[in-house]
Amino acid sequence: MCKIIYHPFYSNYNPGQGHPFDPVRVEMVVDLLRELGLLKNIIQPEPVQPEELYAIHSKEYVKKVESLSLGNNDPDAEIIGLGTLDNPIFPGMAEAARYQAGGTLLGAKLLLEDKAKLVLQMGGGFHHAHPSLASGFCIYNDLALAIKQMTDAGWHVAYLDLDVHHCDGVQEIFYSDDKVMTISFHESGEYLFPGTGYIHERGQGMGRSLKLNIPLEPFTEGDSYLEVMNKILEPALSWFKPSALVVQAGADAHFSDPLADLLLTTQDFEKIFRKVVELVKSKCKGRALFTFGGGYSIPAVFRIWTILYNILSNYEIPGNL
Repeated sequence: MCKIIYHPFYSNYNPGQGHPFDPVRVEMVVDLLRELGLLKNIIQPEPVQPEELYAIHSKEYVKKVESLSLGNNDPDAEIIGLGTLDNPIFPGMAEAARYQAGGTLLGAKLLLEDKAKLVLQMGGGFHHAHPSLASGFCIYNDLALAIKQMTDAGWHVAYLDLDVHHCDGVQEIFYSDDKVMTISFHESGEYLFPGTGYIHERGQGMGRSLKLNIPLEPFTEGDSYLEVMNKILEPALSWFKPSALVVQAGADAHFSDPLADLLLTTQDFEKIFRKVVELVKSKCKGRALFTFGGGYSIPAVFRIWTILYNILSNYEIPGNL
């Protein structure tokens, strides 16, 4: 049975009215699952402590974020990516981000302690956060923190990013790490933020050839997406033989998303999720941690993530989704 992680405090990660990263995106999923009678046995995480973030973020960066979150002024805020349109400063942002990171880190611990095989963290997915830079709506990189927890325990981890935007923060943090394979399917950086994720970005040092980027042309449809995925994902996982898979299940590759140009449907997402779960069982020792991520068409997002929830929980997909 899939373990589900969620905390109502996730909604405190709210950059403000009109910002695309509106907490209602997740709140609607939670409300729908409750209405369907499917939201059961939720595990509420604790926030990570600031010093726990030093595993992936610089100490100076964390201290600045925490200070700005309390309302203190800092003339260097924009240098670390805060106080911008993408990453506005808002009260309590640091604690809200640490709750999100706490949920993803808890998911990693459940896998490590063999208390779960499948985990869905109904939040997180902040893949653009860099060691000393906030970017793309992301302040603390929960995904990297969870992956680092697993590699510190001796595991090899494959990271699969389905968000339409390239996982530049996660890739940077593990660019030289031979215990982490990153695989990203995204709209080409030639056309879309963050402008990275080209095929020549393959890692360096001991991590060389372990960073796989699949940049897709705008208006790529589901059949083409699935064809490419089927040709790449299974051989990569078969070769790497990971101890676990971490999946950022962003929903912004949907055709109605206002911030990108891929053309996937909810039916395509269902096929993708089922394929990933099949590969988790056959290539990843049955272990996977899924998080949410991007996705800015609210009618599409709550349907896509409800489909993911039902697949991981082994429930039937409601016909009206």
